[in-house]
Amino acid sequence: MADAALQVAGLTKSYRSWFGSGVLAVDDLSLQIAPGETMALVGPNGAGKTTTLLSILGLLRPERGEVRVFGEAAGSRAARRRLGFLSEIFYTYRYRRADDLLRFYGRLSGMSDAALAARVPALLERVGLADAVTRRVTTYSKGMVQRLGLAQALLHEPDLLVLDEPTTGLDPEGRRLVTDVVAEQKKRGAAILLSSHILTDVERVCDRVVILRRGKVVLAERVATVTATRSLEDVYMDLVGGSSVG
Repeated sequence: MADAALQVAGLTKSYRSWFGSGVLAVDDLSLQIAPGETMALVGPNGAGKTTTLLSILGLLRPERGEVRVFGEAAGSRAARRRLGFLSEIFYTYRYRRADDLLRFYGRLSGMSDAALAARVPALLERVGLADAVTRRVTTYSKGMVQRLGLAQALLHEPDLLVLDEPTTGLDPEGRRLVTDVVAEQKKRGAAILLSSHILTDVERVCDRVVILRRGKVVLAERVATVTATRSLEDVYMDLVGGSSVG
C-alpha cells in the first residue's frame, strides 16, 4: 500500500540469551495502517507487542523484514517527525512544570515558539491539566503524569500516533479521555496504533485488531467483523487463552 502511514513487512526479531538458544520475540510479522485508521495490537505478556512497537519507533533493528513510516525507514529523522509516542509509563523530567516541559518537547520536534504559545495551553486544557500547569511534575499523581504524556505525544500533531497501554494509571474519566482523543485524532486524519489489554476500549475505538501469540499474528481482522457474533474478549481467549508468558 503505497500511501500507508505504517508498513511492517516480515518483521523478525529475537533476543540472545547467555543460556540456551535465545528467544524469538517476533516471527515474520506484517501489518499496515492507512491514514485515518485505528488499529489495535493485542496479545498476552510476552506476545511480542513491545518489540514490535520499539521496532516501529526505530529503537530496535529487526533481523529480517522492514518497517516504514509514510515510506521512510523507521528511526529516520523524516519518520520521527511524523510520529507521536506514548509509552506505558511516561518517564520525564519531574522537576519541570508541565508547560515548560511541553515547550521543551515541542522545540525538540522543531515547533516554533509562536506555535507552542498557542498549542501548549490548549493541549493542557484538553487533557485536564490546566489547573495544575504551574506545579512541578513531581507533585503529580500517576494518572496526571500519564495525561501529560498523552499531551506530549499529541503536541506536534503527528500523522502516526503510537500508544502503548495509554490508560495505565488512569481512572474511568481518564480512560474516557483517551478514547475521545483517539476518535479526535482519527477524525483529523491521523493513523493510530494502540496496544492495550482493555478489550472493551479496543471494541469502542479501533477499526481493526491484530492479535499476537508468541510473536506470530493469529488474527488480523476488522473489529466489526470479529464482534458481529461474539465479544472480542471471547475471541481473544479462544486464540491466546493459556499462552505462556515469555
